[in-house]
Amino acid sequence: MSNDRNMFPAIELIVGLGNPGSEYENSRHNAGFMVIGKLLAGFPAGRFEETHISESRLFTGKHRGRTLHLQMPLTYMNLSGKAVAGFCRKMQITPEKVLVIYDDMDLEPGRIRLKNGGSAGGHHGLESVIAELGTEKIKRIRIGIGHPGAGKTADYVLSGFTGEEERIFSASLETAAEAVKMVLSAGMDRAMNKYNARPAEQTSETTINK
Repeated sequence: MSNDRNMFPAIELIVGLGNPGSEYENSRHNAGFMVIGKLLAGFPAGRFEETHISESRLFTGKHRGRTLHLQMPLTYMNLSGKAVAGFCRKMQITPEKVLVIYDDMDLEPGRIRLKNGGSAGGHHGLESVIAELGTEKIKRIRIGIGHPGAGKTADYVLSGFTGEEERIFSASLETAAEAVKMVLSAGMDRAMNKYNARPAEQTSETTINK
């Protein structure tokens, strides 16, 4: 009987990008932090232990028999890579075993997109991670937040959703957490096949109804 753990590189570090501080807690730009929160809430209480290492909140525990780290850099978005690279060096984690979660203005709210690598697409947090790790070959999950139009992006990403968009965005965070778990259990390719094809709400409803 084959062992699925040998079929794809094991993820050892999941990074959620965001900005520290209560004033940013519910902002669009903190989608990565929010997904880490969803993941922690979905695991049994006490499974992950919190520490503060490499300018980050770190949560370390076991998942599927392996050590898994969840990281929320506290460096502010544009310097996220310093925290990620520092922790990777400390724990000897190679870039192919890192999964980064972040907001994306090029996707409408309710969409998520998984990707195996590529450019940062203008996201300064991911730009920093790529620069500090020295490679674009970083797995990532993008959370759609929509685009406000030219010249309005700074205030937009630091604001929150309201009304129907808030409900749609919340559903996408749940779906992103589900996608992370599938990456961990079945690999990036299978997760991309499932979650890239449909809006987050539809994917969540399909999963729930199975």
